[in-house]
Amino acid sequence: MDFSKLGEMLSAANDMKQQMDERLATTVLEADSGGGAVRVKINGKKELLSLRIDASAAQAVGSDISMLEDLIIAAVNAAGRKADEAQDSTAKGMLGNMLPGF
Repeated sequence: MDFSKLGEMLSAANDMKQQMDERLATTVLEADSGGGAVRVKINGKKELLSLRIDASAAQAVGSDISMLEDLIIAAVNAAGRKADEAQDSTAKGMLGNMLPGF
């Protein structure tokens, strides 16, 4: 292995990670549960940006708040899966440019 290029490779990897973080921070993903009763938006870094609960859903659950909690959890988990896919796609796209055939 040519260690003289190691510093360049590490610098390129750090630049790539920073670019990926910037892309993911600006990627907005949405998911819902309960047929749209609960809707969430997150970014590609899995940071929750918004949570919207339809008024009719809040009324429908009444005092059974656990049902509403389950809908929120389901929506957040669905959005998290979308964020995972966005992270994988972004990483593969960036690595594919550096490593043909990846």
